[in-house]
Amino acid sequence: MPDRAPYRIGETFFPITELKKYYFLIFSIVAIPAIFFCLGAVALFQGMGGIVISVPIIGTLIFVLYWIPLYYETIRYELTRTEITWRRGVWFRQTGIVPYSRITNIDITQGPVMRIFGISSLKIQTAGYSAQPHAELQLNGIAEPEELRELIMSYVRTGPAIATESGGDGTSGPASDPVVDELRQIRAILGRIEEKR
Repeated sequence: MPDRAPYRIGETFFPITELKKYYFLIFSIVAIPAIFFCLGAVALFQGMGGIVISVPIIGTLIFVLYWIPLYYETIRYELTRTEITWRRGVWFRQTGIVPYSRITNIDITQGPVMRIFGISSLKIQTAGYSAQPHAELQLNGIAEPEELRELIMSYVRTGPAIATESGGDGTSGPASDPVVDELRQIRAILGRIEEKR
């Protein structure tokens, strides 16, 4: 399993480098047939016909090959005291925030190719997003998904412990507030009412 520092509140973390290798493998699976197709087009449509077909395909492959490492370098996640923040994107930057108080479920997915590289994805569902076909947030390239899922769910259940810099005992986070507890109970009741509909 690849080395990775423990997840900590306030520290940015990112996918392990195996995610980049995974992207390159997926790219190769698509690129190799595309290259053979271009060679066949050049042989079949001798002259400009084969070139006209091949140049856009080869150009797209070169672009994606250049884009993969740039995209990987932009992926960042952070666990704060109250939420998960994320950012990614090369030309079109995307950022987002998912408060712990809205998280309802976290699924771990790992396909056969991902298993080769020892990576998984965490799909985070929230209260307002549970009816959607896709997760509100997906953390890709995670080496130890169970550990991260348990850490996030512990913050969902009780709020993160806030440790002092000296390493002393942490105090409970904002989620221990009686008002927050009351809101959670209301949310649970509303969820049960929604299920009965």
